[in-house]
Amino acid sequence: MTESSGPKTIKRALISVYHKDGLDEIALALRNLNIEVYSTGGTYDFIAGLHVPVVAVEEMTGYPSILGGRVKTLHPKVFGAILGRRDHALDLEELSRYKILPFDLVVVDLYPFEQTVASHATPEEIIEKIDIGGISLIRAAAKNYNEVVVISNRQQYPILLELLVKEKGVSALQDRKRLAAEAFKTTSYYDTAIFNYFNGVQPLRYGENPHQQARYLGAPGSLPKQLHGKELSYNNLLDVEAAIELICDFNEPTVAIIKHNNACGCASDQMLLQAWKKGYAADPISSFGGVIVANRPIEVYTAEAMNTLFFEVLIAPAFSREALDILCTKKNRILLKFSNIDLPNEKYRSLLNGMLVQDRDTAVESVENFNFCTLEKPQPEQIEDLIFANKLVKHSKSNAIVLAKDRMLLASGVGETSRIDALSHAIEKGQRFGHSLEGAVLASDAFFPFPDCVEMAHKVGIKAIIQPGGSVRDHESIEYCNAHHIAMVNTGIRHFKH
Repeated sequence: MTESSGPKTIKRALISVYHKDGLDEIALALRNLNIEVYSTGGTYDFIAGLHVPVVAVEEMTGYPSILGGRVKTLHPKVFGAILGRRDHALDLEELSRYKILPFDLVVVDLYPFEQTVASHATPEEIIEKIDIGGISLIRAAAKNYNEVVVISNRQQYPILLELLVKEKGVSALQDRKRLAAEAFKTTSYYDTAIFNYFNGVQPLRYGENPHQQARYLGAPGSLPKQLHGKELSYNNLLDVEAAIELICDFNEPTVAIIKHNNACGCASDQMLLQAWKKGYAADPISSFGGVIVANRPIEVYTAEAMNTLFFEVLIAPAFSREALDILCTKKNRILLKFSNIDLPNEKYRSLLNGMLVQDRDTAVESVENFNFCTLEKPQPEQIEDLIFANKLVKHSKSNAIVLAKDRMLLASGVGETSRIDALSHAIEKGQRFGHSLEGAVLASDAFFPFPDCVEMAHKVGIKAIIQPGGSVRDHESIEYCNAHHIAMVNTGIRHFKH
């Protein structure tokens, strides 16, 4: 195509838009210039309602809108009118032969695909918001920018209004070319959004910090179904994964509150409401802004109790209608439904221009795995607490210590550079929140290199300990326990989490 530098006067326009806001001014400006307007469906009705002369595309093509509106503008007469070259003799002859009147202006506002995805619509609803005709009109008009002005989104309406009012509908080549470039930017962005949907790529608000861009890559359906709330963030997703991995290790009714990938509250009970109350009581301060996960449906009473707390995300296998009504009163609160999530067998992490791959830690120790290595044996209720605490410490950042009693997290020390610091932090935190450590149990994610942790635990009333064992000084910790009537269990399985 040879670019013509001459100005072009708009005589005929094709308008097909999803959103109608701002279109009234455009339509009235077109009427004032006696520009012929062609349109489709709801856009036709809107323009006609303004008493602006408008021709239905169906009159031009001789075909009605078919397939539930999937096919309206996809016709040779429409695209011939857009793509016809006015300086090309053969094109002009064919336009005349088939009685095609050229379009000089194409105005399109695409179906809101991204907004539909973000609204938690069904797959069927999302597919129907993939614009076919509109994006084809944009591409055709942009290709023929030598002849056609293309408006590819409603944010460009002020540009078009200036062209119609100030310039009386006369466009310069440089303006048409600039709008064509913007049009291809629109179609590229739109197609990328569709590609990302089909390939499980989801843009996120930002990464760990606002100055970092982020996106999620995964197969469609990999994430829990979002029922309510704002878009998930990078940090939300990290906590969501940590929450789901933790809760999947519990069979009895359990609630956990996650902050920075660690549980700051967790409890199991026969009733989910009681599990919530106990879990929240562990650390009411850290629970603020946390991610909550439960392994039972959320009913109205638990929802009422949870609703008093500000939290980012709540994950559960189901929600009663009444519970949803309560929890949805906060518009940004994210509610996720998960059930039967098939956690991957392998974990991946990028590193130094490469990738680390390891098996997911699926080990969950039970009494059958225990090595009762001390003279004092744990009582049945202590065994329940040891199993509970060991599940929690498995999902805590190393070095990690968990203190628990009555299947309730009392306090933990996580991410410390020494095990004694982890225990010291756990004790201080538990006492600060008024939790009695007398008769509590302790879980460690790795062995005790020295008996100092056992001694510190004994001084605050810890009565039973679970740890992997394997230190060359194991005998020193065992001897201390024997001398002070503390039960210790070795599992033989370390649960480092870096």
